[in-house]
Amino acid sequence: MSIKTNAMRVLDQRKVAYEAHEYSPEIHSAVEAARAMGQPVERVYKTLVVMRDLQPRARPLLVMVPGDRELDLRVLARSTGDKKLRMATQKEAESLTGLLVGGIGALALLNRGFEMWIDGAAMACERICVNAGQRGVNLELRVDDLVRITNARWINPDG
Repeated sequence: MSIKTNAMRVLDQRKVAYEAHEYSPEIHSAVEAARAMGQPVERVYKTLVVMRDLQPRARPLLVMVPGDRELDLRVLARSTGDKKLRMATQKEAESLTGLLVGGIGALALLNRGFEMWIDGAAMACERICVNAGQRGVNLELRVDDLVRITNARWINPDG
């Protein structure tokens, strides 16, 4: 591995096993990244920035969802207790995270005040891939390790 990201350093410090996957930094979508890594797309998670529309000063949410799925904002709002949520624009997402879209990852944004959520589909997986905080690098790790380190909460599809 030619690159050592902050997310990797965090995992190393906590002695959490992971496998790093590199691919072209020109790839910005989870579906394309999955193809490039030879991973099933349902195990490659994208991290989305979601805004609390009725609370403009509240910190946004980081939401990890399978790369082949769209985020249902109504289901997420029921889980978070918010009345209204919206997807951040690309400009907002990059400004708030300091990372480029296609390189946003929850592990790279620990202790930055984001509330983190993960799609319940991850419960069916032992390991998933998430972005390492840089375009072209994903980290494959155990779901329980990811949830523990990020303090992510589960999105409940039943509300």
